[in-house]
Amino acid sequence: MTDIQNGNGLAAAEKFYAQYGSRARELKASGKKVIGYLSALGPVEIMTAAGVLPIRLKGNVSEAVTKGDAYMETIVCPFVRNVFDAAVKGKYDFLDGMVLPHQCDSIDRTNETWSYTLNLPYWHFLNLPHVADDPSIAFTQEILRIFVRSLEKYTGNKITDEAIAKAVAAHNQNRKLMRDLYDLRKSNPPLISGVEMMKVCVAAMSLPVEESSALIESVIKEVKGRAPAAGDPAAKRIMIIGDQIDDIAVIEAIESTGAYLVMDDLSTGSKMYWQDVDATPDPLRGIAERYMRKLKIPTTFIGSAPTYQGILEERFGHMKNYVQDFKVDGVILFIYKYCDPYGFEVPAIKSYVEAAGAPVLYLEDEYSTSSLARIKTRIEAFLEMIA
Repeated sequence: MTDIQNGNGLAAAEKFYAQYGSRARELKASGKKVIGYLSALGPVEIMTAAGVLPIRLKGNVSEAVTKGDAYMETIVCPFVRNVFDAAVKGKYDFLDGMVLPHQCDSIDRTNETWSYTLNLPYWHFLNLPHVADDPSIAFTQEILRIFVRSLEKYTGNKITDEAIAKAVAAHNQNRKLMRDLYDLRKSNPPLISGVEMMKVCVAAMSLPVEESSALIESVIKEVKGRAPAAGDPAAKRIMIIGDQIDDIAVIEAIESTGAYLVMDDLSTGSKMYWQDVDATPDPLRGIAERYMRKLKIPTTFIGSAPTYQGILEERFGHMKNYVQDFKVDGVILFIYKYCDPYGFEVPAIKSYVEAAGAPVLYLEDEYSTSSLARIKTRIEAFLEMIA
């Protein structure tokens, strides 16, 4: 943490990005329990309140799946397979447990494979609903209450409403700081590059919330103190939409063309930070409403508007706001192969965003660097088209 204390936030982000999980390993050695989670539906507030470190698991796009396929079918989401392969190879041998949500087939149908193969001391499956009406929110509260009791039993720590409310406040502050950092991308040229931003986002999800906030604060201060960038003011401003993009490889492919990646709608990026948990008398109610209603992910969203256009506005309206606020010239819709939830939404997202005034390039690919040359060629052609 020395770099953060010395005001070198970007250097610290680089370290925690390149040595992902190193801080968790240090804290595990000091006696802290570490619980892994796999998606945006991981209720980090509850894990923080329990006194454990929540760490979001990531794979390695530069490493082929060599051991995981002995346990998991190859038609499973390439991201899930890659992370599972990393876990089987021992990358996450510091984990005390994992929590997986009821989200998509690739997670639901492999839960037992994860649990049996890794054989961790603690395991919990969150039976979250796919609808977001009032009965579903009440159901989610009870599911979260079961999760609380499960963590209490495992850790031996009583998780009070006060502890949860305190954790909610800490994570809301963390989200606010990240939004402040995102704001620095609105200028032309942006004050922080897409590659730097991705490293900060990835590093932040591997740290305790207080350390994550300190990292983001340090980066904000450092970026604001830099000399104005001498970039091309005519370069195209790009937004990327997708799910679990947690590596700079695709971002580098975009920015190596001379474009600026100024915004994202990723579940490792803005989706995690744009919506806070409301303070409610029962803190689990606020948490349930955030994860079920405020997170705009395809597996938990049901529109309530009376018209199709109204439902589109509910589901994708934030994307139109991003296009306007960040002055986006073009959008890259990057979906992993076999990701049915996002795949089903491609036509609606593409038509909606294009109607909002931004051309869209749709890319479907593996969680791998093997096809980056082809991807870069298509990005270059897209940028020429919108020139």
